[in-house]
Amino acid sequence: MLERFKVPANVAVRVPDATMRQAVENIFTTLGMTESFAAKCADPLIYADVRGIDSHGVSNMMRAYVAGLKGGYINPTPTMKRVRDFPATVSVDGDRGLGLGQGRELMELACERAKNNGVGVVTAFNSGHYGAAAYYAHLALEHDMVGVSMTSGGLQVAPTQGAEPLLGLNPLSIAAPSKDEPPFIFDASMSSVAGNKISLLRRVGGKVLPAWITDTEGAPIMEETDVPDRYLMLPLGGTREIGSHKGFGLAMLVEILCKALTGTGAGPHRRQGSGHYFMAYNIAAFTDVDVFKTDMDAYLRSILDCKPAPGESRVVYAGFPEHEDEIDRRANGIPYHPEVIGWFNGVMEQLGIQSPFN
Repeated sequence: MLERFKVPANVAVRVPDATMRQAVENIFTTLGMTESFAAKCADPLIYADVRGIDSHGVSNMMRAYVAGLKGGYINPTPTMKRVRDFPATVSVDGDRGLGLGQGRELMELACERAKNNGVGVVTAFNSGHYGAAAYYAHLALEHDMVGVSMTSGGLQVAPTQGAEPLLGLNPLSIAAPSKDEPPFIFDASMSSVAGNKISLLRRVGGKVLPAWITDTEGAPIMEETDVPDRYLMLPLGGTREIGSHKGFGLAMLVEILCKALTGTGAGPHRRQGSGHYFMAYNIAAFTDVDVFKTDMDAYLRSILDCKPAPGESRVVYAGFPEHEDEIDRRANGIPYHPEVIGWFNGVMEQLGIQSPFN
């Protein structure tokens, strides 16, 4: 994550991950979740914060979840239902539950189907926000599988040369196991930058970079600027000249697999909440697992050993910085902005919960 999104070290409040997890679970159970489901919902949030994916941790997302649970938009006690079930694929109705607490079971189901079929795919509809896509792809690694997950993000992105929000932010994650090196875990929205990172910029007083957003008429803003009150997100690539048609196409791919494939519309025609997609490749169905992991190690090490370009200190691959962040944050706590701690204190006071942060 770029430095501009991070909480300045001189104001950051370091919190042990176990302390934040308990606070999150207490809020969820007070708002009607069972202890088991609350724990499942907390997992992806703490995963994101521990691995430095701050845009999808508690700082931004708990506000939306609390509002949704209070407003009745999120079902705190959902019962998932399989509506289509084939040997390698399953389609699931999420019963308006938070995808956070449903996604692990669905990814595990995809892995289960992949054991016997080589690949397994599970889609879900009528579900809520599921957090960081990397969490679900990462789950496949313990099964010696390659994991893929994606979800229909909020409709905030204009198509290339367009001036309407017809695309979701639509993150896509892929994870591949290795033997000795930290595994490859890629997770990115198909927008120029994750929408939640704009919220981080507002909190820390940062500026958006050129080709991240448009003005109100859809014209790309091509200079560094403060975050405006109204804007559209641009696709990955920013403008047509530097490849936004590629991000545009990938965003449509995610839209199709997460929404159209679940029978719940796509883009501005979406119905029934968020759509999620989970896929597992059983490596043993394609090659020897040990050979795969050894080859991955060699490839990953070659990336780390790559000669840096002028002015750069090193080359890393997706998943390596997150691995480093996890080591630091497990040992020293997760750095939160004081405003976030203040929000937790206020919400927990309203709910009659003892805050661990006072």
